Amino acid sequence: MEVLWVTRHGRMFEGRVLLLLVLFLWIPTQVVVGRTRATITNSTTSSAPRVLRVGVLFTLNSIIGRSAKPALMAAFEDVNADSSVLPGIRLEVILHDTNCSGFVGTMEALQLMEDEVVAAIGPQSSGIAHVISHVVNELHVPLVSFGATDPSLSSLQYPYFVRSTQSDHYQMYAIADLVDYYRWREVIAIYVDDDNGRNGISVLGDALSKKRAKISYKAAFPPGALKKDISDLLNGVNLMESRVFILHVNPETFLNIFSIADKLGMMNSGYVWIATDALASTLDSLEPVDPNTMNLLQGILVLRHHTPDTNEKKSFLSRLKRLKTKETPSFNSYALYAYDTVWLVARALDAFLKKGSVVSFSSDPKLQDTNGSMLHLQSLRVFNDGPTFLETILSTNFTGLTGTVQFDIERNRIHPAYDILNIGGSGMRRVGYWSNYSGLSVVTPEILYKKPPNTSTSSQQLYGVIWPGETAAKPRGWVFPNNGKPLRIAVPNRVSYKEFVSKDKNPPGVRGYCIDVFEAAINLLPYPVPREYILFGPGNRNPSYDDLASQVALNNYDAAVGDVTIVPNRTRFLDFTQPYMESGLVVVVPVKEIKSSPWSFLKPFTAQMWCVTGAFFIFVGTVVWILEHRHNPEFRGRPRKQLMTVFWFSFSTMFFSHRENTVSGLGRLVLIIWLFVVLIINSSYTASLTSILTVQQLSSQIEGIDSLISGTQPIGIQEGSFARKYLTEELNIQPSRIVTLKNMEAYIDALEKGPKDGGVVAVVDELPYIEILMSSTNCKFRTVGQEFTKSGWGFAFQRDSPLAVDMSTAILQLSENGDLQKIHDKWLLKRDCSAPDSDADLNKLSLGSFWGLFLISGIACLLALVTFFIRVLCQYTKFSPEPEQDDEEISPNRPTKSKGLFRSTTSFRDLIYFVDKKEKEIKDILRQKSKKRRRSLSSDGQSSSPT
Repeated sequence: MEVLWVTRHGRMFEGRVLLLLVLFLWIPTQVVVGRTRATITNSTTSSAPRVLRVGVLFTLNSIIGRSAKPALMAAFEDVNADSSVLPGIRLEVILHDTNCSGFVGTMEALQLMEDEVVAAIGPQSSGIAHVISHVVNELHVPLVSFGATDPSLSSLQYPYFVRSTQSDHYQMYAIADLVDYYRWREVIAIYVDDDNGRNGISVLGDALSKKRAKISYKAAFPPGALKKDISDLLNGVNLMESRVFILHVNPETFLNIFSIADKLGMMNSGYVWIATDALASTLDSLEPVDPNTMNLLQGILVLRHHTPDTNEKKSFLSRLKRLKTKETPSFNSYALYAYDTVWLVARALDAFLKKGSVVSFSSDPKLQDTNGSMLHLQSLRVFNDGPTFLETILSTNFTGLTGTVQFDIERNRIHPAYDILNIGGSGMRRVGYWSNYSGLSVVTPEILYKKPPNTSTSSQQLYGVIWPGETAAKPRGWVFPNNGKPLRIAVPNRVSYKEFVSKDKNPPGVRGYCIDVFEAAINLLPYPVPREYILFGPGNRNPSYDDLASQVALNNYDAAVGDVTIVPNRTRFLDFTQPYMESGLVVVVPVKEIKSSPWSFLKPFTAQMWCVTGAFFIFVGTVVWILEHRHNPEFRGRPRKQLMTVFWFSFSTMFFSHRENTVSGLGRLVLIIWLFVVLIINSSYTASLTSILTVQQLSSQIEGIDSLISGTQPIGIQEGSFARKYLTEELNIQPSRIVTLKNMEAYIDALEKGPKDGGVVAVVDELPYIEILMSSTNCKFRTVGQEFTKSGWGFAFQRDSPLAVDMSTAILQLSENGDLQKIHDKWLLKRDCSAPDSDADLNKLSLGSFWGLFLISGIACLLALVTFFIRVLCQYTKFSPEPEQDDEEISPNRPTKSKGLFRSTTSFRDLIYFVDKKEKEIKDILRQKSKKRRRSLSSDGQSSSPT
């Protein structure tokens, strides 16, 4: 293979020489070169060229260039040696050195285009790629770069730019996932102020915002900055709050930055450094790395392009390391991407020609010298089928050393992935991987691609990291700014309810329940918090809490501590801690004592319940009388007496004072069940009556917030409260009805006067204030209805303040260990004035609450009656008296007419007479009848025997 290497060997050019070179020598030189290379120049029109030229453009003497050059040369050799790709065609490479200069890179690109190359590989610099992309756009020559990672190069502005490596767009999203994984909320970005640095950090900001994190400060320095400039920059960021530094600089700059950071003490415990892939490329190229260099980098997290660990990759790297002319001790991932880039161009050319396309160039009428110009722009020719070749490149799909080489619709490589490395000891240790397919994982991306994608928070996983300072504990990621300023805490200067917060003569100048909770939480933090309390408000009235929140958001204060309610409009621009007190708006009204009704004793039960209960008393008494009548003389006698016995026994069971004893088993069973029912009814009646009599001592025309909404009477609120905005904007209550009350005395006066005397019908305020009001007035006021908002009090901090998270954790600890309740009892333990329900009808007991008991009692009664009558019928069927004798035995004094009726066994009256007899008499008659029958049978037997 013939390689034409055109490069600038001298690196220090005077500005005058460069200018003369561009204006006078460039075009003539190219004409001469073009003539001397006439034997290898591509034909203007050729259907089957024997030689195709590919330009290569990058900085040779750089960390990336020293690794990429041998890989490129090896790739061209392998392509020309492979007969399956471009058979009969030889690729020639024309190599140009951009010398790390945008100006020189542009000149070299123009020279390269005069050689009518079908594709240009490179450059490695994103800044140079931006400039050259305009050239290739005009000439329709695809520019395939293995090193330009600027995300903006994928824009539609540069259609002929093809990136064969990974875009920094994905690397920045990988860093954002790392920041979110460790729950950091602010980072400081340190970067080179060039196209690649600015655009990369811009994408990082977008990625962090999706994780509710942000770049708190962008620390940029110019390309080629001196050590003094870098030192000043690091000194400045070291005074800031965030301790998470994202480093996105050129490979040549990394070691200088970390050397200065080490001298400034910024590589110690508490600091976090996350470096982009350029650092990994630097270290991979320097293997084995000097121990002194590794000592500077201990604890750093660094990303590196992920490439599959295949045998082909290992074999190729071994081949490069055996080269005698190599300029680097080892090779980084850009060598692999450079190798695959050559194969990408070769395979695309092969497919391009097999489709019948032709390599041809033509003049561009827009590139004409005018006004005597000596630039000779007509020497630049347009690749006629460049658009077709570009589409072929983007549709190429093969597996190379870097994995699958395939492009998505945005012209980016598919399956972007990075290794997450932790520098420690004498090398780098992989702690996980990142891919846009499944996020952070300890499993290689190649395995994850075979499974469904999963980017849920629970699936994100990394191995343990050794952080700067040789600690395994995750750094907090922030400190208080080292600028000598304490935390500025705004405290509402209240004139009422000073139990919560008030001015104090003794340090720290404020006191109250809220202050004690805040101080207790601060003392639980594992780091000191210098703070200064500043009173907010005029002191003669309560301040506006919305104004207080706005002042914190405007950075006039760092936090607000007090009875600050967490409401939606404040959470839009502030971060609140976990609520340390529950709160909500309630309605409070005065209490008026009224007399009880003389018929209050009837209210515990509904009318239906009274009727059913009375009916069951009579029913059960009747059943017991029936069951006891044949056995118990107390249930016998004249009809009038027996009727009185039934009623007396029935209702005396209500008080368990019945004097009649039950002797039958069935009667006792029914009575036991009924006494249990009576016990339940009595207990329920007593409890309900007590509740009703108590409720009837409290009365108000307002029953809750709905009554206030539908009314027209004035409503009182606390001055400075959010209740005004809520009532007028959310509940549409007329602002003219709202009366602002200054303090507790104003509350009491307005409620006692009432709306007729210039007061208010009710007060709407938060529950903690109302509890103090009711307790302080011996429960002269009560709440009605339920809380109609649910919120709480919290400490407010500026947006994304890390202190809010730590304080929330501290508040939870106070709640768990009981200290929060102790502080509450110290300041707010008062008399309980919980108001019972004011609706007496709700306390009435209906049949629905007792029908089960009545059902059980009724079934027991019916079963007992059925059993009784079956037994009686069985006795009655055994009783069959003789016509005359039995009649005399049963009723010797009965009239003759009655005796005739008794002989009729089907007579109902006879049955009633039988049932009315005592059980003992019936049994005696049945025994006599049985003996008589036995004697009769014995006589009949003797008379029938033979004499």
